[in-house]
Amino acid sequence: MEKFFDQIRWQDLVDIAIVSFIIYKIFILVKGTRAARMLVGVGLLLAISLISRFFELYTLDWLIQNFWAQIVIVLIILFQPEIRKALAQMGETPLFHRFSSAEEMKTIEEIVKASQSLANKKIGALIVFERDVTLSEYIEIGIPLDAKVTKELLISIFHPTSPIHDGAVIIKGNRVVAAGCFLPIKLGADLSKAYGTRHRAALGITEETDAVAIIVSEETGSISLAVNGRLEGNLDMEKLRQKLTNLFTKDRERK
Repeated sequence: MEKFFDQIRWQDLVDIAIVSFIIYKIFILVKGTRAARMLVGVGLLLAISLISRFFELYTLDWLIQNFWAQIVIVLIILFQPEIRKALAQMGETPLFHRFSSAEEMKTIEEIVKASQSLANKKIGALIVFERDVTLSEYIEIGIPLDAKVTKELLISIFHPTSPIHDGAVIIKGNRVVAAGCFLPIKLGADLSKAYGTRHRAALGITEETDAVAIIVSEETGSISLAVNGRLEGNLDMEKLRQKLTNLFTKDRERK
C-alpha cells in the first residue's frame, strides 16, 4: 500500500480533481434536461461494449466500435443547446451584482405590476431576464432601448398598437436593453397544444440559457414563469413577486 502511494505524483491528484470537477459540472448542467436521458443511453452502450469484449461477442463488439467512431458528431448534434449553454457560462465572469437589493425590489415590483395590468387587459407579453449567460445574440436582433424598467414602459411596448409588441423584452439589471426580440422556439410533441408562440419561446430561451421569462397569455390573461426550460402557470401578483424575489436573491447570494 505504501509503495502504491509512493508512485502517485501530485500531478495525478490534480488531474483526478480536474476530471472529477468537469464530470460534476456536466451532471449539474444536464440534470433535468433531455441530455440526462441521452447520457444514460450512452452509458448503457459503454456497458454493453465492455460486456461484449469480456464475453468475446465479436459481432456485437464490432457494431458498437463502429458506432463509437461517430459518437462525437452525434453528441454534438444532440447536445447542441447544452453545449452552447456551457460555453456561454464559461465565457461569462460576472464581477458585480446586477443591481443592488433596493433597485432589485423596485424593478421586480414594476414588472409584477405591469404583468398584472397586462393580464387584466388580456394583452400578451414576454419579458426575459438576462442572468449569468449573455443574451447578446438575441438583443442584437431586437430594438435597442436602454431604458429604466417601469410599468408604463412595459405596458406601452406590449400594447397591440405598438410595432414591437410581438417580440420579447429583454431586461438586464434594472434596464430594458431591447424589445421586439425573437427567441428560439421550443418544439416537441410532448408540449401542450395550449402553449402559444410566447410560451414556446420562453421555454426555448430558458432551456438554452439560464434566463428567466414571464409570459402573459392574450387568450386567457394568465401569467406564467419559465425557468430552466420548465413552465409554471396561473400565477397571481403575490406568487410572481415571491418567485422573482427568490430567484434573484439566490443569484445575489451565489455571487
